[in-house]
Amino acid sequence: MSDLVVARTRAELVAARRALEGPVAVVMTMGALHRGHAALVREARRRATSVLVTIFLNPLQFGRGEDLARYPRTLDADLELCRAEGVDAVFAPGPDVVYPEGDPGIRVSAGQLGTVLEGASRPGHFDGVLTVVCKLMHLTRADQAYFGQKDAQQLLLVRRMVRDLDVPVEVVGVPTVREDDGLALSSRNTYLTPFDREVALSLSRSLRAGAEVAAEGPSAVRRAARDVLLAEPAARVDYLALVHPVTLQDVPEHHRGEALLAVAAKVGSTRLIDNVPLTIGSGT
Repeated sequence: MSDLVVARTRAELVAARRALEGPVAVVMTMGALHRGHAALVREARRRATSVLVTIFLNPLQFGRGEDLARYPRTLDADLELCRAEGVDAVFAPGPDVVYPEGDPGIRVSAGQLGTVLEGASRPGHFDGVLTVVCKLMHLTRADQAYFGQKDAQQLLLVRRMVRDLDVPVEVVGVPTVREDDGLALSSRNTYLTPFDREVALSLSRSLRAGAEVAAEGPSAVRRAARDVLLAEPAARVDYLALVHPVTLQDVPEHHRGEALLAVAAKVGSTRLIDNVPLTIGSGT
Protein backbone atom coordinates (compact mmCIF):
# COMPACT_ATOMS: atom_id res chain seq x y z
CA MET A 1 0.00 0.00 0.00
CA SER A 2 1.30 3.47 -0.82
CA ASP A 3 0.19 5.18 2.40
CA LEU A 4 -1.06 4.31 5.84
CA VAL A 5 -4.77 3.56 5.92
CA VAL A 6 -6.55 4.50 9.15
CA ALA A 7 -9.84 2.75 9.87
CA ARG A 8 -12.10 3.88 12.67
CA THR A 9 -15.26 1.89 11.98
CA ARG A 10 -15.91 -1.79 11.35
CA ALA A 11 -16.84 -1.05 7.73
CA GLU A 12 -13.61 0.87 7.20
CA LEU A 13 -11.67 -2.01 8.73
CA VAL A 14 -13.31 -4.51 6.40
CA ALA A 15 -12.34 -2.37 3.42
CA ALA A 16 -8.78 -1.90 4.65
CA ARG A 17 -8.39 -5.59 5.45
CA ARG A 18 -9.64 -6.59 2.01
CA ALA A 19 -6.78 -4.66 0.42
CA LEU A 20 -4.07 -6.38 2.48
CA GLU A 21 -2.09 -9.25 0.98
CA GLY A 22 -1.54 -12.22 3.23
CA PRO A 23 -0.20 -13.41 5.48
CA VAL A 24 -1.43 -10.52 7.61
CA ALA A 25 0.07 -9.76 11.03
CA VAL A 26 -1.63 -7.74 13.75
CA VAL A 27 0.07 -5.81 16.54
CA MET A 28 -2.48 -4.90 19.22
CA THR A 29 -1.75 -1.78 21.27
CA MET A 30 -3.45 0.72 23.57
CA GLY A 31 -1.58 3.59 21.94
CA ALA A 32 1.23 5.71 23.42
CA LEU A 33 3.53 3.78 21.10
CA HIS A 34 7.28 3.54 21.75
CA ARG A 35 10.32 1.59 20.56
CA GLY A 36 8.97 -1.58 22.12
CA HIS A 37 5.93 -1.41 19.86
CA ALA A 38 8.21 -0.59 16.92
CA ALA A 39 10.11 -3.82 17.63
CA LEU A 40 6.84 -5.77 17.43
CA VAL A 41 6.03 -4.12 14.11
CA ARG A 42 9.48 -4.86 12.70
CA GLU A 43 9.27 -8.52 13.64
CA ALA A 44 5.80 -8.66 12.10
CA ARG A 45 7.08 -6.96 8.97
CA ARG A 46 9.93 -9.46 8.76
CA ARG A 47 7.62 -12.46 8.91
CA ALA A 48 4.38 -11.31 7.29
CA THR A 49 3.42 -9.62 4.02
CA SER A 50 1.12 -7.02 5.56
CA VAL A 51 1.04 -5.45 9.01
CA LEU A 52 -2.03 -4.05 10.75
CA VAL A 53 -1.79 -2.19 14.07
CA THR A 54 -4.75 -1.74 16.38
CA ILE A 55 -4.86 1.27 18.71
CA PHE A 56 -7.61 0.86 21.27
CA LEU A 57 -7.62 1.87 24.93
CA ASN A 58 -9.64 -1.04 26.26
CA PRO A 59 -11.75 -0.04 29.27
CA LEU A 60 -12.50 -3.67 30.20
CA GLN A 61 -8.96 -4.29 31.43
CA PHE A 62 -8.84 -1.35 33.83
CA GLY A 63 -10.17 -1.80 37.33
CA ARG A 64 -11.68 0.71 39.69
CA GLY A 65 -9.09 3.33 40.68
CA GLU A 66 -6.64 2.40 37.92
CA ASP A 67 -5.20 4.80 35.36
CA LEU A 68 -7.70 4.64 32.47
CA ALA A 69 -8.46 8.37 32.68
CA ARG A 70 -4.83 9.47 32.63
CA TYR A 71 -3.41 6.81 30.31
CA PRO A 72 -1.39 8.60 27.58
CA ARG A 73 -3.37 9.35 24.41
CA THR A 74 -1.00 10.24 21.58
CA LEU A 75 -2.77 9.19 18.39
CA ASP A 76 -1.02 11.62 16.03
CA ALA A 77 2.42 10.52 17.23
CA ASP A 78 1.30 6.88 17.13
CA LEU A 79 0.29 7.20 13.49
CA GLU A 80 3.64 8.80 12.65
CA LEU A 81 5.46 5.85 14.23
CA CYS A 82 3.31 3.47 12.22
CA ARG A 83 4.10 5.34 9.00
CA ALA A 84 7.81 5.33 9.78
CA GLU A 85 7.75 1.58 10.43
CA GLY A 86 5.88 0.75 7.22
CA VAL A 87 2.59 -0.32 8.79
CA ASP A 88 -0.05 -0.91 6.13
CA ALA A 89 -3.20 -0.14 8.12
CA VAL A 90 -4.27 1.04 11.56
CA PHE A 91 -7.57 0.23 13.25
CA ALA A 92 -8.24 2.96 15.81
CA PRO A 93 -11.83 2.50 16.99
CA GLY A 94 -13.65 4.02 19.93
CA PRO A 95 -15.33 1.90 22.61
CA ASP A 96 -18.68 2.25 20.82
CA VAL A 97 -17.20 0.44 17.81
CA VAL A 98 -15.60 -2.43 19.72
CA TYR A 99 -18.47 -2.72 22.22
CA PRO A 100 -21.52 -1.40 20.31
CA GLU A 101 -23.94 -2.58 23.02
CA GLY A 102 -21.86 -1.39 25.96
CA ASP A 103 -20.04 -3.76 28.28
CA PRO A 104 -20.27 -7.25 26.74
CA GLY A 105 -22.51 -9.70 28.57
CA ILE A 106 -20.26 -12.57 27.52
CA ARG A 107 -16.53 -12.35 28.21
CA VAL A 108 -13.54 -14.64 27.85
CA SER A 109 -12.46 -16.02 31.21
CA ALA A 110 -8.74 -16.25 31.92
CA GLY A 111 -9.37 -19.12 34.33
CA GLN A 112 -6.95 -20.05 37.09
CA LEU A 113 -3.93 -18.68 35.23
CA GLY A 114 -5.56 -15.27 35.31
CA THR A 115 -5.84 -15.18 39.11
CA VAL A 116 -2.15 -15.26 40.04
CA LEU A 117 0.61 -12.64 39.83
CA GLU A 118 -0.95 -9.71 37.92
CA GLY A 119 -4.36 -11.33 38.19
CA ALA A 120 -4.16 -11.42 41.99
CA SER A 121 -3.39 -7.71 42.12
CA ARG A 122 -5.80 -6.73 39.34
CA PRO A 123 -8.88 -9.00 39.58
CA GLY A 124 -10.68 -9.34 36.24
CA HIS A 125 -7.86 -7.66 34.32
CA PHE A 126 -7.06 -10.63 32.14
CA ASP A 127 -10.71 -11.38 31.40
CA GLY A 128 -10.83 -7.88 29.91
CA VAL A 129 -7.58 -8.42 28.01
CA LEU A 130 -8.60 -11.76 26.53
CA THR A 131 -12.06 -10.50 25.60
CA VAL A 132 -10.68 -7.62 23.53
CA VAL A 133 -7.87 -9.71 22.05
CA CYS A 134 -10.37 -12.33 20.94
CA LYS A 135 -12.63 -9.67 19.41
CA LEU A 136 -9.75 -7.97 17.60
CA MET A 137 -8.50 -11.29 16.25
CA HIS A 138 -11.94 -11.89 14.76
CA LEU A 139 -12.36 -8.32 13.49
CA THR A 140 -8.94 -8.10 11.85
CA ARG A 141 -8.91 -11.71 10.60
CA ALA A 142 -5.14 -11.71 11.08
CA ASP A 143 -3.00 -14.77 10.43
CA GLN A 144 -0.45 -13.81 13.08
CA ALA A 145 -0.54 -11.72 16.28
CA TYR A 146 2.55 -10.27 17.94
CA PHE A 147 2.93 -9.64 21.68
CA GLY A 148 5.85 -8.56 23.86
CA GLN A 149 7.56 -10.82 26.39
CA LYS A 150 7.47 -7.93 28.88
CA ASP A 151 3.83 -8.86 29.52
CA ALA A 152 4.72 -12.53 29.94
CA GLN A 153 1.53 -13.56 31.73
CA GLN A 154 -0.58 -11.88 29.06
CA LEU A 155 1.40 -13.65 26.32
CA LEU A 156 0.92 -17.00 28.04
CA LEU A 157 -2.82 -16.42 28.44
CA VAL A 158 -3.29 -15.31 24.83
CA ARG A 159 -1.50 -18.45 23.65
CA ARG A 160 -3.66 -20.57 25.93
CA MET A 161 -6.87 -18.88 24.71
CA VAL A 162 -5.92 -19.41 21.07
CA ARG A 163 -5.19 -23.08 21.75
CA ASP A 164 -8.20 -23.80 23.95
CA LEU A 165 -10.74 -21.93 21.79
CA ASP A 166 -9.26 -23.01 18.43
CA VAL A 167 -8.68 -19.46 17.22
CA PRO A 168 -6.82 -19.76 13.88
CA VAL A 169 -4.07 -17.24 14.68
CA GLU A 170 -0.35 -17.83 15.21
CA VAL A 171 0.77 -16.03 18.37
CA VAL A 172 4.35 -14.73 18.23
CA GLY A 173 6.28 -13.50 21.27
CA VAL A 174 8.93 -10.79 20.91
CA PRO A 175 11.70 -10.14 23.49
CA THR A 176 11.42 -7.18 25.86
CA VAL A 177 12.97 -3.95 24.63
CA ARG A 178 14.94 -1.99 27.23
CA GLU A 179 16.60 1.36 27.63
CA ASP A 180 20.41 1.31 27.76
CA ASP A 181 20.25 1.32 31.57
CA GLY A 182 17.95 -1.72 31.65
CA LEU A 183 14.55 -0.11 32.22
CA ALA A 184 11.89 -2.04 30.30
CA LEU A 185 10.04 0.19 27.85
CA SER A 186 6.46 0.92 28.85
CA SER A 187 3.89 3.56 27.95
CA ARG A 188 3.52 4.16 31.68
CA ASN A 189 7.16 5.25 31.95
CA THR A 190 5.95 8.70 30.92
CA TYR A 191 4.43 9.01 34.41
CA LEU A 192 7.83 8.70 36.11
CA THR A 193 9.60 11.70 37.58
CA PRO A 194 13.43 11.73 37.31
CA PHE A 195 13.62 10.39 40.86
CA ASP A 196 11.00 7.71 40.14
CA ARG A 197 12.92 6.62 37.08
CA GLU A 198 16.06 6.00 39.12
CA VAL A 199 14.02 3.99 41.61
CA ALA A 200 12.41 2.02 38.79
CA LEU A 201 15.79 0.71 37.72
CA SER A 202 15.76 -1.49 40.82
CA LEU A 203 13.26 -3.78 39.09
CA SER A 204 15.52 -4.66 36.18
CA ARG A 205 18.56 -4.79 38.50
CA SER A 206 16.78 -7.31 40.71
CA LEU A 207 15.96 -9.50 37.72
CA ARG A 208 19.51 -9.29 36.47
CA ALA A 209 20.85 -10.23 39.91
CA GLY A 210 18.57 -13.25 40.05
CA ALA A 211 19.48 -14.36 36.54
CA GLU A 212 23.19 -14.15 37.30
CA VAL A 213 22.91 -16.87 39.95
CA ALA A 214 20.42 -19.11 38.13
CA ALA A 215 22.96 -21.94 38.07
CA GLU A 216 22.83 -22.07 41.87
CA GLY A 217 19.13 -22.91 42.12
CA PRO A 218 15.79 -21.25 42.99
CA SER A 219 16.70 -20.08 46.51
CA ALA A 220 19.77 -18.25 45.24
CA VAL A 221 17.74 -16.58 42.50
CA ARG A 222 15.04 -15.40 44.89
CA ARG A 223 17.57 -14.21 47.47
CA ALA A 224 19.67 -12.23 45.00
CA ALA A 225 16.65 -10.54 43.43
CA ARG A 226 15.05 -9.77 46.79
CA ASP A 227 18.23 -8.21 48.17
CA VAL A 228 18.30 -5.65 45.37
CA LEU A 229 14.68 -4.65 46.02
CA LEU A 230 15.22 -4.43 49.78
CA ALA A 231 17.98 -1.93 49.14
CA GLU A 232 15.50 0.39 47.38
CA PRO A 233 12.66 1.12 49.83
CA ALA A 234 11.08 3.69 47.49
CA ALA A 235 10.04 0.80 45.25
CA ARG A 236 6.92 -0.61 46.91
CA VAL A 237 7.02 -4.23 45.83
CA ASP A 238 3.76 -6.00 45.00
CA TYR A 239 5.33 -9.35 44.20
CA LEU A 240 8.63 -10.98 43.32
CA ALA A 241 8.05 -14.50 42.04
CA LEU A 242 10.05 -17.30 40.47
CA VAL A 243 7.53 -19.44 38.63
CA HIS A 244 7.18 -22.11 35.99
CA PRO A 245 6.68 -20.33 32.63
CA VAL A 246 3.61 -22.41 31.72
CA THR A 247 1.82 -23.07 35.02
CA LEU A 248 2.90 -19.85 36.79
CA GLN A 249 3.30 -21.87 39.96
CA ASP A 250 6.26 -21.19 42.26
CA VAL A 251 9.10 -23.50 41.34
CA PRO A 252 10.34 -25.79 44.14
CA GLU A 253 13.93 -25.84 45.31
CA HIS A 254 14.69 -29.01 43.33
CA HIS A 255 13.49 -27.43 40.06
CA ARG A 256 15.88 -27.46 37.14
CA GLY A 257 15.03 -26.04 33.75
CA GLU A 258 13.00 -23.13 32.42
CA ALA A 259 11.55 -20.55 34.82
CA LEU A 260 10.26 -17.00 34.85
CA LEU A 261 11.42 -14.40 37.35
CA ALA A 262 8.75 -11.71 37.59
CA VAL A 263 8.40 -8.53 39.61
CA ALA A 264 5.77 -5.83 40.10
CA ALA A 265 6.17 -2.68 42.15
CA LYS A 266 4.71 0.75 42.58
CA VAL A 267 7.15 3.58 41.99
CA GLY A 268 5.72 6.96 42.87
CA SER A 269 2.18 6.77 41.55
CA THR A 270 3.07 4.30 38.79
CA ARG A 271 2.75 0.52 38.88
CA LEU A 272 5.46 -1.22 36.84
CA ILE A 273 6.05 -4.84 35.90
CA ASP A 274 9.06 -6.67 34.48
CA ASN A 275 10.31 -10.22 34.06
CA VAL A 276 13.12 -12.30 32.70
CA PRO A 277 13.05 -15.91 31.47
CA LEU A 278 15.91 -18.01 32.76
CA THR A 279 17.16 -21.56 33.05
CA ILE A 280 17.62 -22.85 36.58
CA GLY A 281 20.64 -25.04 37.11
CA SER A 282 22.69 -24.11 34.06
CA GLY A 283 22.90 -20.30 33.92
CA THR A 284 20.63 -17.98 31.86
